Amino acid sequence: MASLMENIIAILNQEEQEYESLVKLSEEKTPIIIKGDLQELDRITAEEQLVVERIQRLEKDRIQTMKDIADVTNHASEELKIPDLITMMSSRPEEQRQLREVHDKLKVTLGSMTAVNERNRDLLKSSLEMVQFEMSLLQSMKQAPETADYNKDAYNTGSIMGSGTKRFDAKQ
Repeated sequence: MASLMENIIAILNQEEQEYESLVKLSEEKTPIIIKGDLQELDRITAEEQLVVERIQRLEKDRIQTMKDIADVTNHASEELKIPDLITMMSSRPEEQRQLREVHDKLKVTLGSMTAVNERNRDLLKSSLEMVQFEMSLLQSMKQAPETADYNKDAYNTGSIMGSGTKRFDAKQ
């Protein structure tokens, strides 16, 4: 059981470090989203993907270790959670303290990640809305009616409204 506890603590510490890396990358993304630098955004997204792959591997290890702990302690593996494990470790105060600390750090890090990701999502949503607005504006410019200007030979010289440099001058 002691080696399983050391293993779960080590896995959770590694996961917390990877999530911290993910938070830093997400924070780096914020000014890049604001600038609209797509190449840099692509680079950071690729780095994030590598971190996520490492987290997924650690998560598989954590799930397996929790199943092993559940087997040893005669608990259902689906029902055994880290807070339950912390409570069960009352006879081993040092391991209990380590497990509680890493659990608390993980909660804080995941909370930070959620906040940064929500901010980035809102920024991306605003950017998309701005692009859609600009696209609509361009489309409406193409669909604006033509003015009815004719030259002395009765040929239409009208232009699309809102384009060109013809302006009404009230002083004339």
